[in-house]
Amino acid sequence: MPAELAKPNQSPRWLILGVLSLAQLMVVLDATIVNIALPSAQQALHFSVSDRQWVITAYALAFGSLLLLGGRISDVFGRKWTLIVGLSGFAIASAVGGAATSFLMLIAARGLQGAFAALLAPAALSLLTTTFTEPGERGKAFGIYGAIAGGGGAAGLLLGGVLTQYLSWRWSLYVNLVLAVPAALGALALLHNQALAVKPKFDVPGTLAAIGGLFSLVYGFSVAETHGWSSGLTIGFLAAAAALLATFAAIERRVEHPLLPLRIVLDRDRGGSYLALVLSNAGMFSVFLFLTFYLQRTLGFSPVKTGLAFLPLIGVLVVTAILATSILLPKLGPRPLVPLGMLVAGAAMLLLTRLGTNSSYLSDVLPALLVTGVGVGLVSAPATNTGTAGTAASDAGIASAMVNTSQQIGGSIGTALLNTLAASATTGYLVARPHTASVAAHAAVHGYTTAFWWAAGIFFAGAILTALVLKPGVQQIGLNPEPALTH
Repeated sequence: MPAELAKPNQSPRWLILGVLSLAQLMVVLDATIVNIALPSAQQALHFSVSDRQWVITAYALAFGSLLLLGGRISDVFGRKWTLIVGLSGFAIASAVGGAATSFLMLIAARGLQGAFAALLAPAALSLLTTTFTEPGERGKAFGIYGAIAGGGGAAGLLLGGVLTQYLSWRWSLYVNLVLAVPAALGALALLHNQALAVKPKFDVPGTLAAIGGLFSLVYGFSVAETHGWSSGLTIGFLAAAAALLATFAAIERRVEHPLLPLRIVLDRDRGGSYLALVLSNAGMFSVFLFLTFYLQRTLGFSPVKTGLAFLPLIGVLVVTAILATSILLPKLGPRPLVPLGMLVAGAAMLLLTRLGTNSSYLSDVLPALLVTGVGVGLVSAPATNTGTAGTAASDAGIASAMVNTSQQIGGSIGTALLNTLAASATTGYLVARPHTASVAAHAAVHGYTTAFWWAAGIFFAGAILTALVLKPGVQQIGLNPEPALTH
């Protein structure tokens, strides 16, 4: 039976989906909504441009490094209370951040947001996994959830623009209370907590190695963005990440109760899904970041108009994700869908490489956004569904945490790699050219289109790799038998 419901056949599962969708929306909105507000926050709190990255990095470090621990906590102690603690803590941290009177107060609040997000994100996804076990319903539910995961970043751009332009940058943080409070109340009313009857010992060495490795990995990519890839700090943290994650893998092979049972990632479908989420999130970064720059700096869009410009992408992504998981995935399995989605998204990136200083939104940007929505919709929802399928309910939390970790690591890679490549291309364009306003505009667009070329390469590589890793045919969609649980 589903892990969190007393009477699943009588449970209001679609109301539960609404609660879980609110929780997921809060996490994915936060990935972009604060970006729009950063210039206003910087002006209000008087911090430097070099310090500005920490508003993003503090959240990413806490979130990325603690996700696996958060997933295992939800498995062992129960997903209802893990979700509620995560929602409550996230809301309190958001309120503190919105009321921040100093840069350090804002950074501390952002770190706390990331830590509580690491509890609520895997708990929400594992609740979805254990609530919707019938293939037809599961497909629809994961389609909606995957669409939120894929389109929430673009929605954050719109909401961040509206709040910053018409209210205050502080509302980009306060808005989380509007989502967290009803989600927490809904979780209290609709969910029943169930935890393992016999609590396994926590894998302390594995947990420490995982936290240290993921922290070093995310921070290494963040440092690469600001200090360069040849920086000793970048190399040191990425080397430490490799060593710690290798140690973590060795520990997990030997301990009796591993933090991350290797059976989770060694399954070809789940492993291929995690790979797809890493690569698709790395490639999608170019759409949200560089297209935002292009629309505002080159075409002169306001923050609100920029957010509205992304709405067609969200609409197409939602429809595609629901159709892919509810109709296509049960019939075809993930192998044809995910590589096809990668190819379509790569083609969309190629369309964006044609942008120039005189391009128009309707004829040049909009078609690429529509194609991107189709491609990402074919990847995100099927990969999220498959990444949590076929596990025992006692492993649903850690499998869900791997989905979130893959998305976070992919975003970090995309941020560091594509930003570095775009900046290098812009600098290279300016060499031996007069530094006029026209040349500067062309140099900026050259940087954006260079990033789109590389993003296309990431998606095309993803198509090849996922086609090789994912198994052919339709695999198990539901859960394996449930171990002993207790209220």
